[in-house]
Amino acid sequence: MRVAFAGTPEFALPALTALAARHEIVGVLTQPDRPSGRGRRLAASPVKDAALAGQFPLAQPATLRSEAAREQLASWHADVLIVIAYGLIVPPEVLSLPPLGCINVHASLLPRWRGAAPVERAILAGDSSTGVTIMQLDAGLDTGPILLQRRIEISRSHTGGSLRAELAALGAEALLEALTGVINGASIPRAQPEEGVTYAPRIDKAEARIDWTQEALAIERRVRAFNPVPIAETLLAGEQLRIFSASALDGHGSEHEAKSIDPGTIIGIQGDSMVIQCGKGKLAVTEVQRPGRRPVAVRELSHSLPLEGRRLG
Repeated sequence: MRVAFAGTPEFALPALTALAARHEIVGVLTQPDRPSGRGRRLAASPVKDAALAGQFPLAQPATLRSEAAREQLASWHADVLIVIAYGLIVPPEVLSLPPLGCINVHASLLPRWRGAAPVERAILAGDSSTGVTIMQLDAGLDTGPILLQRRIEISRSHTGGSLRAELAALGAEALLEALTGVINGASIPRAQPEEGVTYAPRIDKAEARIDWTQEALAIERRVRAFNPVPIAETLLAGEQLRIFSASALDGHGSEHEAKSIDPGTIIGIQGDSMVIQCGKGKLAVTEVQRPGRRPVAVRELSHSLPLEGRRLG
């Protein structure tokens, strides 16, 4: 099958690799190079790097609404366009170009978590499972008919980064299976259910600030969901403290004790953890970062800075 591919971040790479091993990649679309890092130098996307390494035809239009972009895609004579975390709207006039249409890999079990940040939103909500959906793109926001879905469990060890990596690998496998079904006619698209629709808006940096009046398990989920980006944070002695790793402590302390301690108070250092009182329960923080410094274990931080009794936030 002649496959055109549209994607930008690392999440799209396993699928591109899998497709290249099974099908003919006739062209790759990715977003234009963007300023990155402290020097704000232009940086290529992971998909662009992979396309160059694979010597695939490459295009980086700023929009797919232009006639030039559509002509470029049409010149590849692709049977299908695979779209994964591309980051640009695919207009109707492009959706209709490939004979087999446009197929998308989405990192949730649609219709739950339509939108830009399904992985983080699933962790934040405390979902017990998530998965990938292979669907045909239409003009709506992740509303197209479903070809195939695969489910995985979400554990308390999952971060946004680790769960995304697992879903990327699962999505690549599911995509190949779905394409085989499309070729032999076994994949029958089915409309998404009307019930159970939720939306996953893009993560706002302000969401990374921890509210210590929340319960410990909710804060733990925030820490996990926002690792590696944007990283949960709080204030320690007026300066930013980023929190990379933390876990809620089950049944730690009495209810009377909790009411007498202000949320955000560092109760003490226990083993490798900094134990913090939350609105309900306690949180054990194990890895942090101060401004301009590298991430360190809490034990190392405690050797250079008195922590017990301080209040975060």
